[in-house]
Amino acid sequence: MKSLVAENTSLFHNTTSLVPNLPSLPPNNSKNGFSSSTTIKSFINLDQGDPMLFKEYWRKMSEKCTVVIKGCELLSYLSDLGNVCWFMMPELREAIKRLHALVGNADTNDKYIVVGNGSTQLFQAALYAFSSSSDEPMNVIAASPYYSEYEEQTDILHSGVHKWSGDAMKYDKNEAYIEVVTSPNNPDGSIRGPVVNNKKCESEGKLIHDLAYYWPHYTPITHKANHDLMLFTFSKCTGHAGSRIGWAIVKDKEIAKKMTKFIQMSSIGVSKESQIRVAKIIEVLCDIYENFKCSGSSKETELFFELSKCLMKERWEKLREVIKQSNDFSLPKFPKAYCNFTNESSETYPAFAWLKCNKDDDCESYLEKKLKILARGGTRFGSDPRYARVSLLGKAEDFEEFLKRLSIDMN
Repeated sequence: MKSLVAENTSLFHNTTSLVPNLPSLPPNNSKNGFSSSTTIKSFINLDQGDPMLFKEYWRKMSEKCTVVIKGCELLSYLSDLGNVCWFMMPELREAIKRLHALVGNADTNDKYIVVGNGSTQLFQAALYAFSSSSDEPMNVIAASPYYSEYEEQTDILHSGVHKWSGDAMKYDKNEAYIEVVTSPNNPDGSIRGPVVNNKKCESEGKLIHDLAYYWPHYTPITHKANHDLMLFTFSKCTGHAGSRIGWAIVKDKEIAKKMTKFIQMSSIGVSKESQIRVAKIIEVLCDIYENFKCSGSSKETELFFELSKCLMKERWEKLREVIKQSNDFSLPKFPKAYCNFTNESSETYPAFAWLKCNKDDDCESYLEKKLKILARGGTRFGSDPRYARVSLLGKAEDFEEFLKRLSIDMN
């Protein structure tokens, strides 16, 4: 059986026809595989965080994670009418609880779990839940640099119940607000907490904690998060972005009901096929850890989070080594912390590099025109254009090409 065309595509491809008039690079001295006559003819797309880095691990686990669904199964809209999120499969709910119990990154006790089509839909559902009963549009804010899609996701429908109001560090209105706390932060990998001064604002604030990257392959698990509303996404946990599964862990039943209502009205629930697949993958992942700890029947080479952390660490070490050779670019530094999951101290290895260009005022433009690297510029994150976000989650050939192009620029 032939594989789908999409399966064989790469983000490292020739897009000259899409971006004309970009000059070829001048000849450079030989370094890291480039000859003195090398010119760069194709673009590498490091703009999006497509998590292909973990594909090889799941290729080895393919048989264990296989799910067979018969044509007569999963016909109904309904899944579990006894729970607030009535379209959530019970097996997925239990799998999510089991996963968080294993990792220790979030408290699910006495809370409601709402499943969504990725964390994007859940973010919008949370905005609706917090603002739907407000007399005035609620201000939505996040500390800069904030995730680049928050603004558009907030304002795309011009709903009138909420509006984007920018940098939380600068917020001083005496109006109700929703602060989004992203930790580890996208784009810069920093560990975050709320920043709005409630006493100064004299207004009621609601918090959404976006914990998409609070997993042990990206950052030390220092505590079990126990916030009012927490968002997680399967795409960043295991790399299965195509399944489009995210979940919210919610303390308040009424907020969980409103979020469920939003998802009901926007998509009448979430694909059961995706839910069953995700539940199976989580089951396999957790079984491997439990078998390894209890009986030793699982191999250390099958431990997903440890292997994935090694991959992230390796990429960060290679990138820092290249950056160290020149003053042209710089990267943030991260303090070490003790991880309760791995039982060791380590630093953060974010999914993205928050790259600062020291030789140009527009890092995104410089990378694109000089090195044909597509990245996301700092202004998209409410920050300085000298910065750009570069994905480290892509295929190995794209990452190695990225390092080579940085090296050639440093000659």
